[in-house]
Amino acid sequence: MITTRIISTGACVPEQVITNDDLSKIVDTSDEWITQRTGIKRRHISAGENTSYFAINTARQVLERAEVSAEDVDLIIVASVTADYGTPSLACMVQKEIGAVNAVAFDVNAACSGFMFALSIADKYIKTGMYENAIVIGAETLSKIVDWKDRSTCVLFGDGSGGAYVEKSEDEGILKEELGAKGELWDILTQGYVGCSNAFNEEQLEKDNLWYVNMDGRAVFKFATKAVTKSIERVMESAGVKPEEIKYVVPHQANARIVDIISRKLGISNEKCYRNMAEYGNTSSASIPIVLNELNEKGLIERGDKLLLTGFGGGMTHFVVNGYQKILY
Repeated sequence: MITTRIISTGACVPEQVITNDDLSKIVDTSDEWITQRTGIKRRHISAGENTSYFAINTARQVLERAEVSAEDVDLIIVASVTADYGTPSLACMVQKEIGAVNAVAFDVNAACSGFMFALSIADKYIKTGMYENAIVIGAETLSKIVDWKDRSTCVLFGDGSGGAYVEKSEDEGILKEELGAKGELWDILTQGYVGCSNAFNEEQLEKDNLWYVNMDGRAVFKFATKAVTKSIERVMESAGVKPEEIKYVVPHQANARIVDIISRKLGISNEKCYRNMAEYGNTSSASIPIVLNELNEKGLIERGDKLLLTGFGGGMTHFVVNGYQKILY
């Protein structure tokens, strides 16, 4: 049976670190307030580097670790809500800079679920035989879409990129997955509304408020702890995998309390629900691949380990995948 296996991972984050104490100097907040509500202590914030910078460096890293030539790459998919331009895509910019002259390249937008949706798309291309490999990346500079005067959102987000090189395999790779969308909740998490003002229509907008991230935190919390948990249960059941067989759950790093509740509902220990939001905050589509790369670099996963990756984001969208990991470094 043809499946898709993750061969290597990589990540790139800004060197500039902003602590909770740093934020307390510009908004009415404190380290205690942020930590208790989110589990976040620090976040890496761009010092001028745009999203493409992080995506390109992540792509170079995954290729080097997989020992693959850029000319042999078939497909590049980048997930992001903070691309450098409306067009061209980040993926095309990555293609140029790494020299992947034979690759098809495009972006996807599913907010914090983005990397997972990109991985699913790559998986389908590989399983149908259209392509044999892909670079999949989640990359964000959320600092440019955050209202730094709004303490309810600016404390949450960080910048960076994570990704993976995946390829065709006849061994066990991705086992089961579930994608979902709940469009009736689209307005609980929004950013970047573009109006229809033109030479024939004088539309007046409060652009600042519409450009920044706007979020109903309670509604997002409710969605994540209910819909995502049920989705995980269905995927585990269909894959025939029991909680004790999971080496690590790799959740979207939105909020420590969300991860705690999901862990408790699933009967999976907190230790197995890996988290690094204390260091990076919520990096949207980059959060899951950054975690995956950290697990690899620390030697915490080995070939044959069962991992469960789960994300949720604006839309509202959610995704769960159960599979095996292969490490080449």
